[in-house]
Amino acid sequence: MQEFIEDDNLDSDDEHELFEHYKFIADKGQELLRIDKFLMDRIPNTSRNKIQQAAISGTILVNKKAVKSNYKVKPKDEISIVLPYPPRVIELIPQDIPLNILYEDKDLIVLNKQSEMVVHPGYGNYTGTLVNALVYHFQNLPEGPMDNRPGLVHRLDKNTTGIMVVAKTEHALNHLANQFFERTTERRYNALVWGDFEEDEGTVTGHVGRSLKNRKVMNVFPEGDYGKHAVTHYKVLKRYGYVTLVECKLETGRTHQIRVHMKFIGHSLFNDNEYGGDTILKGTSFSKYKQFITNCFDILPRQALHAKSLGFTHPTTGKWMQFESELPNDMKEVLDKWETYISSRKEN
Repeated sequence: MQEFIEDDNLDSDDEHELFEHYKFIADKGQELLRIDKFLMDRIPNTSRNKIQQAAISGTILVNKKAVKSNYKVKPKDEISIVLPYPPRVIELIPQDIPLNILYEDKDLIVLNKQSEMVVHPGYGNYTGTLVNALVYHFQNLPEGPMDNRPGLVHRLDKNTTGIMVVAKTEHALNHLANQFFERTTERRYNALVWGDFEEDEGTVTGHVGRSLKNRKVMNVFPEGDYGKHAVTHYKVLKRYGYVTLVECKLETGRTHQIRVHMKFIGHSLFNDNEYGGDTILKGTSFSKYKQFITNCFDILPRQALHAKSLGFTHPTTGKWMQFESELPNDMKEVLDKWETYISSRKEN
């Protein structure tokens, strides 16, 4: 396996930091592979053209020497690359993308995010995002933590569905952002995970940070020597034998927190291809069961995670606001299939 060497600038929040730096050491068993392909597999949200341009610019180094994009990576090669961040100010293109709005007033919007929708523009996703839709439907949204994130105070993964709140005024943005920072909001998710639980409820505590070997995913660091403090409370809602529907309540809000915490305790989310949930983890591999799981994956081609409810204090009225959303159709259909499957097994 490749070793990833953490660089101080990887997760920099410094607005003046214009470049991201990556360093890798090829495994001793590494097969010969073009360096542009090697880097494409390891750097999130990049493109082959971008890597090739870095080679032309002389910013891909192997053993401290610049190489071309067709260089073949060898065992134990020390590789570094410098890539420019996209401009902080990205032209936000308003797009008439339908939004499922659950509530709106002069201060905020509460909406139900669909699957396959990236929240804000970034590498490879400059259009078609939630923000592109927001700037079309709403005028003068306050600037978020970066110029391309107006109104945003929190995020959901691309393939996670469910409730989000968006600020419409500067006051609401600051007030809501502070609530998320102080952990006074209430966020509950429904997740279908592999395996059964001995207990009906529990808590997962473990620092969450980017994997030191694969920056595309997060990892749990139980000793707290890396990453950020993270706590997830879970409760069993329905047992299906091979899988379980659980409610997860976030005490903190780290990137991929539920997904990585569930994997950490041996219950990867159903069909989560980044955390090992896209293979048969429980049950048998007999043809009928395998076909059943394949059919479920086809219906739900993403991790089975939905932001079910969100509660917060209204930034102007001071009243507690609580919102609920129904499970999306793909999760409902898969749960129905599990109900039928388990019932048929009991009858036999």
